[in-house]
Amino acid sequence: MIGLYLKKPGELELRELPTVTSLRDHEVKIKLIYGGICGSDVGVYKGKLGHAKYPLVPGHELVGEIIEVGGNAPFNVGTRVVVTPNTFCGECENCLTGRRNICKNKESLGVNITGVFSEEITISSKFVLPIPEELPSERAVLIEPFAVIVHAFQKINVSKDTSVAVIGCGTEGMLSIALAQYLGAQVTAIDINEKKLEKVGKEFVGVKTALPEDVPEAAFNIVIEAAGVRSSAEQTIKIAKPGGSIVYIGLAPEATFSVMQIVRNEITLKGSIIYNFPDDFEKCVEYLSDEAFNIKPVVSNVFALQDYEKAYSDALSGQYGKILIDFREA
Repeated sequence: MIGLYLKKPGELELRELPTVTSLRDHEVKIKLIYGGICGSDVGVYKGKLGHAKYPLVPGHELVGEIIEVGGNAPFNVGTRVVVTPNTFCGECENCLTGRRNICKNKESLGVNITGVFSEEITISSKFVLPIPEELPSERAVLIEPFAVIVHAFQKINVSKDTSVAVIGCGTEGMLSIALAQYLGAQVTAIDINEKKLEKVGKEFVGVKTALPEDVPEAAFNIVIEAAGVRSSAEQTIKIAKPGGSIVYIGLAPEATFSVMQIVRNEITLKGSIIYNFPDDFEKCVEYLSDEAFNIKPVVSNVFALQDYEKAYSDALSGQYGKILIDFREA
């Protein structure tokens, strides 16, 4: 089979990869339909993730179809599925208390173990979730990145007319905007990129847009930080209303806050990392199965596997939303 192979940061190629010929009892083999390039994939490509291991097959977001099953795998050939790319041991303190997302023994596909950007992958069935027939693959491929947002929203209370600011209009920011608007919130999207703001304003009718310098202070019940940079993380404190809540999804290395402002205004700060599988994935399926849930603006481009260089170029530019790779003609 063919797939992408990252020799070291910046050296990505399409090559022949070994095929697994014998499955263990708990494993399934999946033929990919679509894969999505994530910000962490960009980080691995650039060599910016300290825990990444090279060489490896990159990628971790996919929708595919099971083409072979091990003796004890609870799925049938032909079932469309998604996978969680973050493993969990099920035995550590965090796993045993229902927090598999911060498993002490977690490994991540496409980061420190072999990823998914190949014609086929083999994986333990415990990391696999079947999806309903009526959910299109073009929407299903967003389940994994969307689960990050679904998990984060469990830490806040978003309902009709809640004022929500989303800082950062990349994929996770777009998904945050989509979910907040779907839940009835009054949403303002904030970004330094005017083209991204223009797209948000056009595709999400009713969502306000603003450059960071134009955002009023103490204006929002909820602030979602999805940019992952210091300036954005610091701005959250300034624009949250007294009694408001802030959720940090972006991975800004550091920031400086006024603790006095946080305390005096009773602002709640919460960090949120990935998701709990399968619960958050199943909730994503519910949302994505509703055609009224608007994710059209999230995906910017779809490329054939043979055009992987262009796909990565667009992803690396930072000017686009989600970039998908189509594996059906590989």
